[in-house]
Amino acid sequence: MNWTPLPSTHQLVESGRRLRKEVPRASLATLSSGVRDPLGILTEQNATRLPELIGLRAERMSASPFAFYRGTAALMAADLADGPHTGLQVASCGDAHVANFGFYASPQRTLVFDLNDFDEAAWAPWEWDLKRLVTSVIIGGRHSGRSGEVMTAAAIRTTLAYRRALAEAMELSPTQRFFTHFDAAAGIDRVPQESRRVLQDAIKSAQRRTGERAVRRLTVRDADGRARFVERPPTMTRLSTAIESQVHDYVDRYYASASPDIRFVLAHYTVADVARRVVGVGSVGTRCTLVLLQDGDDNAFILQSKEANASVLEQYGRIEQPPVLADLIAARGQGARVVALQQILQAVSDPFLGHLRGTQADLYVRQFHDMKGGIDVEGLDDGPFTLYAMACGVTLARAHSQSPRAASVVGYLGSGRSAAEAIAEWGMAYADLSAQDFRSFVGATA
Repeated sequence: MNWTPLPSTHQLVESGRRLRKEVPRASLATLSSGVRDPLGILTEQNATRLPELIGLRAERMSASPFAFYRGTAALMAADLADGPHTGLQVASCGDAHVANFGFYASPQRTLVFDLNDFDEAAWAPWEWDLKRLVTSVIIGGRHSGRSGEVMTAAAIRTTLAYRRALAEAMELSPTQRFFTHFDAAAGIDRVPQESRRVLQDAIKSAQRRTGERAVRRLTVRDADGRARFVERPPTMTRLSTAIESQVHDYVDRYYASASPDIRFVLAHYTVADVARRVVGVGSVGTRCTLVLLQDGDDNAFILQSKEANASVLEQYGRIEQPPVLADLIAARGQGARVVALQQILQAVSDPFLGHLRGTQADLYVRQFHDMKGGIDVEGLDDGPFTLYAMACGVTLARAHSQSPRAASVVGYLGSGRSAAEAIAEWGMAYADLSAQDFRSFVGATA
């Protein structure tokens, strides 16, 4: 048996240090100055979305500069592709803005804090996720009227927190890093008093957002006891008869992707109803469906399927994906990509995650409203705002630490200060560019 040792953490760190000569850390501040077509990209995305929801997407994105930013991961991927980058690729979220971090229930029913959106997840340079996060801190800070000093400090401290957490993760074995997670309740005593109340309120709110509560709020019972979704156009509507007729086949395809224990649980239920549900900002117009399951004792349970398209990191960021991921997509569809990357990047994931290929789109499936919640950064005081941004940086580092080349990122960052200042500078410039795109978008859709 031939054996070739893998590079050590020290060797990977050294390779990251050497990369600074080819890609200086100061170059991370360079914003591409090439020809851009932001409205063209958004129009191109609309071509694959449900026509009747395109107006609602425009309405939601026009609400504020931050709402617009949430819906423009494709624009940012295209802009990042045209600028310098390290080439150090990790499994990436693809849309790591501050509103895509939050709480959800673990299989053990504890509340954890982590990334919670993986529609755009794929392999990409590590700094792309970090730049998207830092820029969201700046745009969110501007929208809530914070001073330039506060936003600059929060942006720099986010990167420094990321660097410190990633370096600490490299002191652990790969299996130890895999098992690391952030228990929301356990972290309360470690935060300053001014932030503790914010965290406690957010946890209580998330704990109330259970699947059972969603059933009570979204459904009614027929005379025969069958649960039905309540229509609330345009956000909750009936499906066409043709699509409804395929639901049982789709559910069977999803069951085939679920683990045996989950299939056993779901064997207690049958499909009672289905409906189309509009969610989020960036996802408006994609095919999102709620499936209401009911057992023989009137217990009900909701699954959510969402359309999965090619990641913007590949489509607009032009990052060639590793063969293992490309082969998975070819065999099982984009929904399988979302599920796989979610399970890599999250510390603990929804056990009901699954995927299928439909006649119109690839889909992934998850529980609906399983204690999912977040923190409204706009309402935070400056201290908690900065602390929350740093917490997102730490969480992103935990996700990136799962990738084999993460130690090279630590070596490249060094103390982190040079990169932090460069990324903050880039984020400020990109926030200006996004504001310009926002004004053009509002003008074009008015």
